[in-house]
Amino acid sequence: MTMSSPSLLDPTRIAVLAGGDSAERPVSLESGTQVAVALESRGHQVRLIDPQHTELSSIDWHEFDVAFLALHGTFGEDGGIQALLETWGVPYTGSGVATSRLAFSKSAAKEKFLQASIPTPAYVLIHESDRASAIELQVRKLGYPVVVKPDAQGSSIGVSIVHSPEQLPQALACCFHYGRFGILERAVVGTEWTVCLLDEETLPVIEIESQRAFFDYQAKYVDQRTQHRFEFDLPRGVVDEIAQTGARAAECVGTRGIARVDVRLDKFFQPWVLEVNTIPGLTPHSLVPLAAARVGMSFGELCERTIQSCLVTSESR
Repeated sequence: MTMSSPSLLDPTRIAVLAGGDSAERPVSLESGTQVAVALESRGHQVRLIDPQHTELSSIDWHEFDVAFLALHGTFGEDGGIQALLETWGVPYTGSGVATSRLAFSKSAAKEKFLQASIPTPAYVLIHESDRASAIELQVRKLGYPVVVKPDAQGSSIGVSIVHSPEQLPQALACCFHYGRFGILERAVVGTEWTVCLLDEETLPVIEIESQRAFFDYQAKYVDQRTQHRFEFDLPRGVVDEIAQTGARAAECVGTRGIARVDVRLDKFFQPWVLEVNTIPGLTPHSLVPLAAARVGMSFGELCERTIQSCLVTSESR
């Protein structure tokens, strides 16, 4: 099945894919609903599709010009839905199959960062079958505090910061609840930052201030005390370095469309890349819409530019 792209000036028939059955389903549904409303308000024909309730292979994809992906987590960010849409000849927003698979595996992405000399915290890949004593030894080598997290999850699901050996068993149980593989990562004591991108354009850097131990799921989507800052009291050049480091990380894994890079800044003002998100949240609490708004881009315009980027990329193939 092949599909021709419409003129960018024409109303576009858009399938917004959201929901699914990943651990990030609630956030995905909220993102998809926001996107669908925004694109409808701009005159497009939009259908919100939840793969949990609709058999995707039963859809006549000729009815759509493009798929807007708001599927967070597994099957959305891991290359699964992208591979299917390519098989059906459907242009889709965001990164391709290979980039999605790479970025979704924290260990694989970190290896790519290390090869490109992009600063990322030291880590060890672990498996649920590993002996507790072997994992404890790796933690001691990294040094406390250490971050324990699933190798393939988003929204900080299953993530713990471990400050002592007594906290490790519970952190491992939480991690392996969401996947067989996890990573131990040296914790970067410092501040939380994010770098949002739209293709090659780097949007304003955001500093995140949370009242919680770290920028976890609750801080991202629930806690109203979470603050997002665009004005900083930092030495000259530090913010540019954060932005450039984030952009290099996104380029390293090959993102396109919307992407977000999570960064920690240590006490020496060294930025450290934690991960690249290829389908970041698009809820009212999410960071990409905030960064876009900072440069005067409305949420509708952000979604429109994401669609246009996809269609231009599709035409150039």
